[in-house]
Amino acid sequence: MNAASKADTQAMKPSNSGYAPANGIEVYYEVYGSGEPIVLLHGAYYTIEMNWGQLIPELAKTRKVIALELQGHGHTPFSERKLSRATLASDVEKVMDYLKIESADIVGYSFGGQVAYQFAIQSPSRLKKLVIISSVHKTEGWVPEVSSVFKIMKPEFFANSPLQTAYDAVAPDKTKWTKFLEQMIASAGEPFDLGDDNIAKLTAPVLIISGDNDGMDKVELAKTYKLLGGGISADMAAMPKSQLAIMPNQSHVSLMKQTKEILMYLDKFL
Repeated sequence: MNAASKADTQAMKPSNSGYAPANGIEVYYEVYGSGEPIVLLHGAYYTIEMNWGQLIPELAKTRKVIALELQGHGHTPFSERKLSRATLASDVEKVMDYLKIESADIVGYSFGGQVAYQFAIQSPSRLKKLVIISSVHKTEGWVPEVSSVFKIMKPEFFANSPLQTAYDAVAPDKTKWTKFLEQMIASAGEPFDLGDDNIAKLTAPVLIISGDNDGMDKVELAKTYKLLGGGISADMAAMPKSQLAIMPNQSHVSLMKQTKEILMYLDKFL
């Protein structure tokens, strides 16, 4: 990040921020810009700033951007409430209710992408278009090495990391860091599957953005894209409404830093 773009991000203040009641917890949100609404869902352990700091100033030029922090993340307090994708997706809907947003485009990265897929399945009437960045709808979507790491993760792996620094900067209770990690790690270690049938039934257009070496199994990714109506010969049939972008020379973490390319894909798709 160059100094100028960092200054832009830090200078950008939300026009509205606060907490929305959602299924027994309070979910923190920030609103930027005006226009058609777009909701951003961050990756595991991330804050809004860490995940979207570079994208928000650009998106907010033409859109009303709603970024929120999921259960236990960032400003949103830790809760003993069971962590489930269905509940988190319902939280997103409750935030939209609170902000009086009927429907929106949803963009989810990594863990936020799983929540975004779940939102698309359970709240289709609230969704316009869906963007999934480096994420899967089932455990098998990751290469085996990624799933293996999920099984051996421990809170101490995160000690003094940039993730802890970002958490400490905004969390309402910093002493909950380890409990938050334990909750997230337990969730990551459980296999999940949102259902191929459910993905195939999605009516909203979907853009999937993946890095060529981001830990996603590309054979499984091709199957997912096929479920969405893609992977055809568009010279012989209509071009599908869903799209797939694989960015070269990118890992899971580096992909999210390709602000210019991601914006280009979003602009064309949305």
